[in-house]
Amino acid sequence: MNIKIQWKRRSVRSLFIAAAAAAFLSGCTNVEGAAEKGTATTSEASPSLAKKEFQPVSLLSPGGDLLPRLKDVPEQKENPIPEYLRNGVEHPVVASLQQRLMELGFMDNDEPTQYFGNVTEMAVKTYQRQNELAQDGIVGAQTLESIMSPSAKYYAVSKGVAGDDILRIQTRLYELGYLADAGQVSGSFGDETESAVKKLQEVNGLNIDGKVGRQTINLLYSEEIRPNLLSYGEKSDVVLVSQQRLKALGYLMSEPDGAYGSDTVTAVKQFQARNDLVVDGYLGPSTRLALTSSEAQPNGMTMGEQGDSVIKVQQLLNKYGYLASANVTGYYGEVTQSAVKAFQSNNGLSADGLVGQNTLNKLMGSGIKSAGSSGSGGKGSSSKGGTVKGGSGVSGLLSVARSKLGRPYVWGAKGPSSFDCSGFIYWSLNQAGVRQSYLTSSGWRSVGKYTKISSFGSLQAGDIIVVSGHVGIVAGGGKVIDASSSNGKVVERTLSNWWRNNFICGWRIFG
Repeated sequence: MNIKIQWKRRSVRSLFIAAAAAAFLSGCTNVEGAAEKGTATTSEASPSLAKKEFQPVSLLSPGGDLLPRLKDVPEQKENPIPEYLRNGVEHPVVASLQQRLMELGFMDNDEPTQYFGNVTEMAVKTYQRQNELAQDGIVGAQTLESIMSPSAKYYAVSKGVAGDDILRIQTRLYELGYLADAGQVSGSFGDETESAVKKLQEVNGLNIDGKVGRQTINLLYSEEIRPNLLSYGEKSDVVLVSQQRLKALGYLMSEPDGAYGSDTVTAVKQFQARNDLVVDGYLGPSTRLALTSSEAQPNGMTMGEQGDSVIKVQQLLNKYGYLASANVTGYYGEVTQSAVKAFQSNNGLSADGLVGQNTLNKLMGSGIKSAGSSGSGGKGSSSKGGTVKGGSGVSGLLSVARSKLGRPYVWGAKGPSSFDCSGFIYWSLNQAGVRQSYLTSSGWRSVGKYTKISSFGSLQAGDIIVVSGHVGIVAGGGKVIDASSSNGKVVERTLSNWWRNNFICGWRIFG
């Protein structure tokens, strides 16, 4: 039997409603957004929309067309909608499905595609679980109608639910100090998780209901979140012990005193960046556990770092004549690297240009050999760019990024076998020789470390592009390389209008 006929018989009414809802949702998003923001008219938000009138959808009948007839929507005579949308299916309707799942919070924001892969399947299963549908990850008429309905519920979970999404939430609660023990990160939403969510909501001024809905899930990864852990201004023996460990690892450049001051915040951030933790400057459970671990990585400042710790090193290099005062900028560029190498060479250390524990101890010790008049290394200017191993900056970065094309998208993965969007940026930059700590897509909005690009039209190859909920690497020639949730893998694709419409900013790493 013809697939199109089967679909009509089994789900005409359901698909009519779903398709009409999808057409309505895609057509009115900008208008509603403009109204909420007070932009007055559609023409102000989009001149092209002002010239078009919304077309009324004709009444549907059992013997009529499968989908409503709209002038700008081609009929699917040659490519009818499959009876079921499932893993492996490729069809234009999948893009509408993905967009709706993203709007409802079940998929990470990304440019929708026509491919139904593993990530889409997991999002569908989560939606089905929440809406008490059969959790098979297959979109039939009932699931499609539910997802596309204007009354579809936004992602929300509460006690009694289990799944990979719960594991993500618990991991972040643990990092923020609301779950006290790593054993509580189980993937099952129980009493302890509910209590942790309630505490987070209380501390951050949200409605205290113990459920993770729209506001709570957005807060978990925002820069405004207030953690439940040791932070600036506190004084205790726990802080003192942590400072002593940070000092021994070469991160703290002042004497431990038990007071959580600016030097401690800086040291904690450096430690978190070096040890693949969320960089927030707080001493939470995961940071304290990593700090006491025998596998904790010692400090080793290198190209691309920025902050107060870099300034302190630069000031010491300046004190001993290796760096000009004009280059005490807080950015570890090529000039600072050259000064470090000169210092190391002159003081019996391995001249690798990295400020590790031995170099830092020597800089802060006694018996230092100052630079001669010919070895100051301070006449150059500070550089904002990084260098790439085995190639120039931009080409090296793109080569590294392209080497991972086709690798699977996995939420929270930082490589080398799988990635999410921000993990892909983190891995690629570090492999290209630019030291960059791990940041979420939200964190990339205000990294402030590189030259900020505020215009979409000014982006160049090698720039990091930040859009709403997503990041990628501009590849040049109208292309972008990113770990795509909608494609389910790392791809190189067109830098389309979706990127333009969701554009927040860019960051120029080189030049």
